[in-house]
Amino acid sequence: MISVVVPVHNESPNVPPLVAEIEAALAPCTAEFGPFEAVFVDDRSSDDTLAVLQDLARTRPWLTVVAHRNNCGQSAALLTGVRAAKGPLIATLDGDGQNAPADIPALARRWRDLQGKGPGPVLIAGWRNKRQDTPLRKLSSRIANGVRSRLLGDATPDTGCGLKVFARDDFLALPWFDHLHRFMPALFRRAGGRTESVPVAHRPRTMGKSHYGVHNRLWVGLVDLCGVMWLQRRAKVPVAERLTP
Repeated sequence: MISVVVPVHNESPNVPPLVAEIEAALAPCTAEFGPFEAVFVDDRSSDDTLAVLQDLARTRPWLTVVAHRNNCGQSAALLTGVRAAKGPLIATLDGDGQNAPADIPALARRWRDLQGKGPGPVLIAGWRNKRQDTPLRKLSSRIANGVRSRLLGDATPDTGCGLKVFARDDFLALPWFDHLHRFMPALFRRAGGRTESVPVAHRPRTMGKSHYGVHNRLWVGLVDLCGVMWLQRRAKVPVAERLTP
């Protein structure tokens, strides 16, 4: 079973088409992957996002809606959604409509191909190699990804892409902190796992307003980067064998 987890905050116009795209992408794949569900987590929106979601859920038994009583940010909403998910395999999407749900089956197949063929958890990360954003956002992301890759060795060209596939239990075993979603490749590798980036579609935002900019990500990102470097230095991945039945 695949559970699609989508954190949303003030994304009212983007929710209905995104819900429809998730169904169109995964309903034809039930013979291959089993049933699917979508878990939308409303992070205390001030618009009618929650009401729109509740209305959509009335006619879609595969749609689960969870609401935060206070605004906690994307990583906290992601954690809430993964905890609420029923499926062992998680796919994540941003709620702004820039990720294409049609890419989920390909990432899930790649995860399935790699699972069990080596030690540790597996993370398949989307790579927006043809990004549809402003030149400033693309430049700032290129610099940030370069710095992260050099300092953390995460071997991931696009850690900020919201489209990722991983096992639910592997995610819940990670050390949690705010803004964790930006460092998942490094944390999976810290746990002795593997990451692989797969090119995915990226679309321009056509509705709603972006919640992120250069200024509200720069300083927090630098502090978090230092924290993840500390976690990497303190990590020890045990290799053990069972000696008794």
